[in-house]
Amino acid sequence: MQRNILIGVTGGIAAYKVVEVASRLKKSGANVKVIMTKHAVEFVSPRTFQEITGNAVSVEMFADAANFNVAHISLANWADLMLIAPATANFLAKAAHGIADDLLTTTVLAFDGQILIAPAMNTKMFDNPATQANLSILKARGVKILEPATGELACGTSGKGRLPEPVEICAEVEKIFAPKILSGKKILVTAGGTVEPIDPVRYIGNRSSGRMGYEIAKAAVNAGADVVLVSGKADVEPPSGLKFVKVESALEMREAVLSEFATVDAVIMSAAVADYRVKSPAAQKIKKSADTLTLELIKNPDILRELGTLKKSQILVGFAAETQNILDYANKKLVEKNLDFIVANDVTAEGAGFGVATNIASIIRRNGSVENFPKMSKAALAEKIIERTANLLGKL
Repeated sequence: MQRNILIGVTGGIAAYKVVEVASRLKKSGANVKVIMTKHAVEFVSPRTFQEITGNAVSVEMFADAANFNVAHISLANWADLMLIAPATANFLAKAAHGIADDLLTTTVLAFDGQILIAPAMNTKMFDNPATQANLSILKARGVKILEPATGELACGTSGKGRLPEPVEICAEVEKIFAPKILSGKKILVTAGGTVEPIDPVRYIGNRSSGRMGYEIAKAAVNAGADVVLVSGKADVEPPSGLKFVKVESALEMREAVLSEFATVDAVIMSAAVADYRVKSPAAQKIKKSADTLTLELIKNPDILRELGTLKKSQILVGFAAETQNILDYANKKLVEKNLDFIVANDVTAEGAGFGVATNIASIIRRNGSVENFPKMSKAALAEKIIERTANLLGKL
């Protein structure tokens, strides 16, 4: 089925990149139309987009008045997806607060489908609390935000604010139109690292950034699942379109997971759960009075093992983040915890592990088969994990 994509181009220097976006989408088989703001035409000619897309470009709110056609309504009804790129800070403010003072913002207000926004601006403008608040409002409404890239900006500075490359924008569009292989399924994902208090100031933690689990949750949402994300400490923003449960300790994570377990079809446990906790955390900050400090630690409950004993029809997926004997330890964990498959990786390998955007992993199944993946983005690996989960759920 042909997809109708409506691109909104606002007045930023990165508007020239969107010509390639329109071209790529057109070549992929999509039917593309473009709305440009009056400021956008100062950077790129409407005729350029017209030649690329084969469709007239809309700029003026009341153009072609002789032929009665409510442009913003007809365009909104026509589109399957609206892509706004580049999106300026001014546009974000208008969209967040329902201001409709030109053709683009009016069409956005009339459109009830999926909107994808790719902001591009000066770093300080992007980081400004007003802009961040507007992005939060839009995310809460289900608008997908493609994070800006970091690099040299047109204003001569360097930082976060560059429009992502056209291939990345088009890949995000493809995700939106991806088959909903988990439609009708409920997936529970755990992510991040748990923290165990020593006193009101200090804690025992780990190096997990939460990125892998967050990407898995995002991929599950993109695949049409009803997703619950239970997260410990993380360095990334949670995806939109899911139920987000924030926890700190392993005991809190266990409680949150068990409260959802009976209602889900699959659990993907990617959180880095602390194995031990302090037996008696101090009520007040421990003062530095001695050369040594002894803490008595007790073992935390093994959430994954407990789920393995409780599961009925649920699919259970675990992770093995190891530093040696990767496959041996992963296989042992797979069997002992009654998992359907396990994702194993060497966290000491370059391009894998904590705090990086890539991973190198293997998927090990109960039948003993091993699927090895080369270094890839955590987002790409997340899609592989979701595809394998869907396969076990009979959705592929």
